[in-house]
Amino acid sequence: MPGENLTHLEAQRRAGLLSVDGYDVALDLRSATAPPPAKGPRTFRSTTTIRFRCAEPGASTFADLVAPRVHSVTLNGRSLPVDTVFDGARIALDGLEAENELLVDAACAYSRTGEGLHHFLDPEDGEVYLYTQYEPADARRVFANFEQPDMKAPFTFTVTAPARWTVLSNGEQLGEPEPLDEGAAAVRHFTPTQPVSTYITAVVAGPYHHVTDVYRRTLPGGEELEIPLGALCRKGLARHFDHEDVFTVTKQGLDFFHDHFGFPYPFGKYDQAFVPEYNIGAMENPGLVTFREEFVFRGKVTEASYEHRANVILHEMAHMWFGDLVTMRWWDDLWLKESFADFMGALALVEATRFKDGWITFANRRKSWAYRADQLPSTHPVTADIGDLEDAKLNFDGITYAKGASVLKQLVAYVGRETFLEGARRYFQRHAWGNTTLADLLAVLEETSGRDMDEWSRAWLQTAGVNSLTPQVTCDAEGRITELAVLQEAPEEHPVLRPHRVAVGLYRHDGVAGGLVRYARAETDVAGARTVVGELAGAQRPDVVLVNDDDLTYCKTRLDEVSLASLRAYLGELTAPGADTADGGTDAAGGSHNPSLSRALCWSALWNLTRDGLMPARDFVSLVLSFAGTESDVGVLQMLHAWSRSAIVHYAAPEWREEGRRALAEGALSGLRFAEPGSGHQLAWARFFAAVATDEKDLRLLRGLLGVAGPGESTARIDGLVIDQELRWTFLETLAAHGEAGPELLDAELARDDTASGKRHHVRCLTARPSAEVKAQAWEAVMASDRLSNALVEATIAGFAQPGQQELTAPYAQPYFDMLEEVWRTRSIEIAMAVVRGLYPDLQGDQATLDATDAWLAAHEDAAPALRRLVLEARDDLARALRAQRCDAAAGAAS
Repeated sequence: MPGENLTHLEAQRRAGLLSVDGYDVALDLRSATAPPPAKGPRTFRSTTTIRFRCAEPGASTFADLVAPRVHSVTLNGRSLPVDTVFDGARIALDGLEAENELLVDAACAYSRTGEGLHHFLDPEDGEVYLYTQYEPADARRVFANFEQPDMKAPFTFTVTAPARWTVLSNGEQLGEPEPLDEGAAAVRHFTPTQPVSTYITAVVAGPYHHVTDVYRRTLPGGEELEIPLGALCRKGLARHFDHEDVFTVTKQGLDFFHDHFGFPYPFGKYDQAFVPEYNIGAMENPGLVTFREEFVFRGKVTEASYEHRANVILHEMAHMWFGDLVTMRWWDDLWLKESFADFMGALALVEATRFKDGWITFANRRKSWAYRADQLPSTHPVTADIGDLEDAKLNFDGITYAKGASVLKQLVAYVGRETFLEGARRYFQRHAWGNTTLADLLAVLEETSGRDMDEWSRAWLQTAGVNSLTPQVTCDAEGRITELAVLQEAPEEHPVLRPHRVAVGLYRHDGVAGGLVRYARAETDVAGARTVVGELAGAQRPDVVLVNDDDLTYCKTRLDEVSLASLRAYLGELTAPGADTADGGTDAAGGSHNPSLSRALCWSALWNLTRDGLMPARDFVSLVLSFAGTESDVGVLQMLHAWSRSAIVHYAAPEWREEGRRALAEGALSGLRFAEPGSGHQLAWARFFAAVATDEKDLRLLRGLLGVAGPGESTARIDGLVIDQELRWTFLETLAAHGEAGPELLDAELARDDTASGKRHHVRCLTARPSAEVKAQAWEAVMASDRLSNALVEATIAGFAQPGQQELTAPYAQPYFDMLEEVWRTRSIEIAMAVVRGLYPDLQGDQATLDATDAWLAAHEDAAPALRRLVLEARDDLARALRAQRCDAAAGAAS
């Protein structure tokens, strides 16, 4: 990476010097289907013409290109010596004129890491599938360019590829393909794009399964808007592809954003491609959005999975305006696109689709991600200081996405919904096709709200850390509240106290009708260390006080002792009057109340107490075992499953861990047996049971359900539970990790599912086996070779790092630290990040690992900042786990 890095200062200098008028990019992809070369990477021809102006004739600069070979470089008709001007990552350009034309003819490498132009060979049918992925700076792996977001320009693509392939780019195809190679290949020309940044240009090519539809809308002026829609996946996934649901959500989203943004969709068509071995969830390439193909569900999934897919579709669609139409100038304002897309995607999800409880998922999942990120030593303000591209890559994190979106949700509560949306409309009109900074957004919000946005920005966007809000209640002898105050605390390293708009809910347990019911609610502005909520004085003594009820602000919600004791007894009964736990309605406080959201917020508060070492992990597990079975929202249930397993693996005292795991397995089996047959809850419990099963009787049940029972064992079934292919692999991974599924059984399963997905599952299961030889082979495959694709690296790491196999992986702790800098130096940043994060020996969970981490950090102060950040984050997670284990051990000793 070091030779490929770009600093903010370099980007500022180049942007001040150059203005780009346009790109013509020609890619010849016929080599994708040829046999691989005997030596070196498989390459394709890339020919790029860039037309640009220079503010200082005679000046020097550089273009970006990462390629194995460059055939020629021509500047203003002058041939430049390739060996002199090209260093593998940059092309030096001297003696610029006022108007310039640069022509670069290169051999670029297909990628196997998901960066640049990714080459995937489908093991199922031998077909080749290609797609591009560039953010933040990998377009230079495909064509020569000026790789920074503030040098926008129109792009015209020409692609030569096999004639039978589907080939797409940002613009629509121009005319009919031109036959080549006696009809075996064809040249396709695409319409020029609007001015866009390099990182959102895109090409998808291959024999994709391609379905189409159309979106129509009458605009306010009476003109008709027609947007051609497309949806693509590999042929092997076509039988699973529910494109009708994808198109339904797409049309609902387009309606929503047209209703609220006042700027028609500006990019012509709207294709959505679900592609293999994708590193991220999705990418907002205008006119050609790409998604990981795991969103094409091969088996039964819960409704939470459909909700997640819809949310991602809407997130990427929001980017068409926030990010593509108007783009941040540099990556320090990444939040200008990601935070807005995260918030607007959630808003559209709730208001325009069938997923009306999307804010519950936002509170439970997205904010959990943000809270964790905001307590790491690498936390940063929402508007971050990004010094270079490596920094930028790591800042696609919970702060930029989920905290930023939470802050925007708070802003909407602060200034009002219509004020916020009118600010967005003015922002688009004023800065269409341009680049912006924080100041540009604040300016329009000040206009529409009449408020001084600088103070809000300083508090929420320009400081790091998460505040904690705790209720303080005093009551009189008659059981009435004399004072209810909200105490605000900040971490020592980030001491700012912020203004919060919160709702405070009061709950009491109805011993007659049953249920923990909200009977009073007040909205207030919290400021400073202590805020009195005068409106609640005189109310009856509560059993539970929930600060930040309805999830209006971004904070860690703490519980007073009475509230915590009440939740231990009644959490599963938190509901609305006269309603079951699945329903909401108008409560005794006179307002609309969604008890599922309130329960989710209580669970989040309890989980934060556990992570902070303030509640023993065994107590959290006990709460899950007591109340998860009554949870109506399947997304919350799945989050509780993940949290409780994490509590056992990371936060429980080692001496109690096995007992806790057995308790979870018993609870999971009970939940599985009592869940409604065929329901999403039943499927969630089945997956959780497989994740925590350890005893022989549990493993015997998994074998029986799979139909691979051993001698003397019988097959098993659970009414309503369909053991489809994905669930089979889930069960097999558990069996493999416990030595109950060997290569013969796993190979037979691969023969049954000889697909790309099956191959990934197969590799993970093989690597999960409890064998020193297996672990050595996995380590060698990842650390000593770059032969594996990104997807198989991910699968190998997942199998290698299995809970309960610490003795087998312990010998690799020191080699991990010894090889860190070599990995960072020799691998692409995507693979390096996967290795550094995935193979950190956190499962050892001991002081020795923490000491080894500290020793590496002390001895490598000059290591790449991005690498040090990853190690520091892993170290912080381990230190937090050790603190939580001490809390849990103390609780065990006391009992």
